[in-house]
Amino acid sequence: MGSFSIWHWLIVLVVVLLVFGTKRLRGAGRDLGEAVKGFKKGMHDDDTPERLDDRTKDAADQAERARRDDNVPR
Repeated sequence: MGSFSIWHWLIVLVVVLLVFGTKRLRGAGRDLGEAVKGFKKGMHDDDTPERLDDRTKDAADQAERARRDDNVPR
């Protein structure tokens, strides 16, 4: 009574197929697969901490230059 047998799982599978249909389940599986691929690609992206630090420094330098340009009397 504590665990489900193979027959319970087969009945659940049949009910799910009847309720949702194979087309919706196929689309959901495809969406899930694309999400996993996107996550893996994001995890293996080429952004290293050094490159991120360089980008942060560049952005800070640009912001400093813009601040200085705004304070110049015209």
